[in-house]
Amino acid sequence: MSLSGFSAPWWFLLLIVVAAVTAGYVVAQRMRRRRTLRFSNLELLERVAPKAQGWPRHLPAALLIVSLILLIVGLAGPTAEQKVPRNRATVMLVIDVSLSMEATDVKPTRIRAAQDAATAFARGLTPGINLGLVSFAGTATVLVAPTTERQNVVTAIGGLKLAQSTATGEGIYAALQAVQGFSAMVGGAEGPPPARIVLMSDGKQTVPEDLYAPRGAFTAAQEAKKEQVPISTISFGTDHGTVEIDGRQVPVDVDDGSLQEVARLSGGDFYQAGSAEQLKQVYRDLGEQIGYELKEADASRPWVMLGTLALIVSAGTALVLGQRLP
Repeated sequence: MSLSGFSAPWWFLLLIVVAAVTAGYVVAQRMRRRRTLRFSNLELLERVAPKAQGWPRHLPAALLIVSLILLIVGLAGPTAEQKVPRNRATVMLVIDVSLSMEATDVKPTRIRAAQDAATAFARGLTPGINLGLVSFAGTATVLVAPTTERQNVVTAIGGLKLAQSTATGEGIYAALQAVQGFSAMVGGAEGPPPARIVLMSDGKQTVPEDLYAPRGAFTAAQEAKKEQVPISTISFGTDHGTVEIDGRQVPVDVDDGSLQEVARLSGGDFYQAGSAEQLKQVYRDLGEQIGYELKEADASRPWVMLGTLALIVSAGTALVLGQRLP
């Protein structure tokens, strides 16, 4: 166990008492030995004194001292970083449903693999997270407002429909609006819960073409930064994806660069997934990162347990070796 501190370190002052008890025991043993050597009639001494047990006779006292040290450590309130589920946070899942998601470079199709991975992500997210869903193509739609009811999100993911164009900025703005509306309702004394956007796309923005336009992805990412809502972007697909449009095959390569920049501008992270399994792993990693947090938690229980066990063993060995308690 890796300890990071103690909540009540003043209890360690009791170690002075333990040190005094230890010193007293050593002094008592030496005085006892001197008194034994002064005994004039050694023949009588051998008949009335119990036979020396050697070092085992010190075992009960040693265990008693160890138990006291362990119990004092427990009283001092040791703390350690522990992973605990978040009990308040907002996550908006933003999914690209442009026609490029029909590409079959990821089996069976990009959209089907994305639906499967997003469904697993929604179901596996810790219960205290409020999860919402936004889909975007040429426009963006908030399909599910933030909620702890996972089935609503799962049903909406299963019903995603493809459409023309890719307005990444609109998807981000829709998610931000949903976060702001939810935060206004549940703020309370602690303030709004922390929020994050998880954006999955397979291509570059087409509406508008300028990423720094007022409704562009980069402008939206900068707004997310101001609102303290980082965006975790997932670039999904390969460089050899194609879709059929008007009877001809059109290449639909992924655009890692713009999604990396969206993540950077917002203070979030970028992930790349070129297969269904990689996408599921990305979502698993995000689930761990979003659903849990490291907190300083009480770690005294193991010390108290060990101290109590050492105390019990000390009493047991004292009864076996000396027919009395230490």
